[in-house]
Amino acid sequence: MPTPDAVPKECMPSGPNPTGIEAYKPAEIARRIQAAGVDKVGLGMVQMTALSLLAGAFIAFGAAFYTGVMTGVDAGFGPARLLGGAAFSLGLILVVVGGAELFTGNALMVMAWVDRRIGTAAMLRAWLIVYLGNLAGALGMAVLVSLSGTLDGPAGALAVSIAEAKMALSPLEAFVRGILCNALVCLAVWLTFAAQSVAGKILAILWPITAFVALGYEHSVANMYLIPVGLLNGAEGGLAGLVANLVPVTLGNIIGGAGGVALSYWAAYRRSAVEAGADTASGNVTDG
Repeated sequence: MPTPDAVPKECMPSGPNPTGIEAYKPAEIARRIQAAGVDKVGLGMVQMTALSLLAGAFIAFGAAFYTGVMTGVDAGFGPARLLGGAAFSLGLILVVVGGAELFTGNALMVMAWVDRRIGTAAMLRAWLIVYLGNLAGALGMAVLVSLSGTLDGPAGALAVSIAEAKMALSPLEAFVRGILCNALVCLAVWLTFAAQSVAGKILAILWPITAFVALGYEHSVANMYLIPVGLLNGAEGGLAGLVANLVPVTLGNIIGGAGGVALSYWAAYRRSAVEAGADTASGNVTDG
């Protein structure tokens, strides 16, 4: 996913913020995210694969933390869902602050694509490599957690219950929950690009991620861990149930992130700049 690190000089704050808040303005955030998208398609196969494996493992850590926190608690109890969501936020904090490539956050690459700064083939290649790497990282964590013995007893029963509930969703429910989930995830990433400190990035992540978990939305990479770990502990549904969940959730995540957030902010902050010719120096591509 885009990481708010080194960016071109033109993407730095344009001057003192009259609000007194140490944050990049929305138009500057849009430029930074677009620059990050350009950088991403240039990553080598080894680096992109390694970072995507890490992201899958990081999200799995957050999901495992969530499972531990929710064990023995009524999952329908509002304050408990709030606490569980905060625990799950660990995953995206590790991705953003530690540095990793997350499929759902990479939906924001569409901002660079729509300006023709990256090509369709290059973007889809990055999405595919990162998606498969996230899957491998999450599956590896599911196996390790299952072998660790920490899911013996009530925690294992909860893991089974979570997996079966996800596989019981209808395709439409999974799809719509995927849209809503990644709108919040990409908004969290968007906000991290506004922050100028690690503490600011963590706070930017906390509430949007807590919200999507507490509201019961569906995150494809989280499900790459939560469903397999449930299956390994006795959940019914098998590989068919995993695929039946991941396909609509993944499509929903793409629409919620790429369309709901990336294209909306592009229309608000980048379209006018492109039409005015402000980005002509950056060069255009048509494919690759």
